[in-house]
Amino acid sequence: MADERETRQVRAMFISDVHLGMKPIRVGQLIEFLRAHDAETIYLVGDIVDGWRLAKAWHWPNEYNILVNLLLEKANAGTRVVYLPGNHDEFLREYLGTYFGEVEFVDRTVHTTATGKTYLVIHGDQFDVVVMNAKWLAHVGDWAYNAALRVNIAINWVRRRLGLQYWSLSAWAKQKVKNAVSVIGRFEEALVHEAKESGVDGVICGHIHFADMHDRLGIHYINTGDWVESCTAIVETTDGNFELIKWTEMMAGEPRRFRLRKADRSVAS
Repeated sequence: MADERETRQVRAMFISDVHLGMKPIRVGQLIEFLRAHDAETIYLVGDIVDGWRLAKAWHWPNEYNILVNLLLEKANAGTRVVYLPGNHDEFLREYLGTYFGEVEFVDRTVHTTATGKTYLVIHGDQFDVVVMNAKWLAHVGDWAYNAALRVNIAINWVRRRLGLQYWSLSAWAKQKVKNAVSVIGRFEEALVHEAKESGVDGVICGHIHFADMHDRLGIHYINTGDWVESCTAIVETTDGNFELIKWTEMMAGEPRRFRLRKADRSVAS
């Protein structure tokens, strides 16, 4: 279906939290998305590979190879590909400052838009108190998240039978459970603070699997979401605006591109 679409040209693309190695992920949709878009720069904003999961049980179907080869083909064709490791692929932090083929590995970087605005790009786990100070608890949380995904498989099997679209239990919980909302809020505050300290106009991150764009905290905050359930990505258009794309909705015939107010608007720094 994506192959029949005209390839869309964008300045930059930001993708995170694919979690290759975790069984219930949406790799096929990501491949479709990448085939439908060409970018001058692709930022892989962490947790593309799930080293935690692969260390427990090796799971690497051919679909993963198709995705990797597609990214490498784009890199060899002239697209700048930047990989910023996260906590699940932290083993790749040993290679920061180096290249794998045409792919460069960095801990953080600054992206400059077509309008001259600057954005700190970073996975974000560096500002997660649980990940930094209680790694065992982070692994417990990872187990709970996987359990929720397994429950979600059964729920969505029933929904498909009823002709309903995919529904995310974990996303619903993040929106409804007070503590989860509080954690997301603190994470956003920490990333915004780091962006202000870095003297940039905004921040682009991943990690919490909750796609969003806003400037409520006085600076432009963007989260890429994930490809485990949400199938979301950020693109910068040729005129310097950012879009949060929900690929599943677009492919279901409900094209809804969520655009924050013009990216070149003034934001406090």
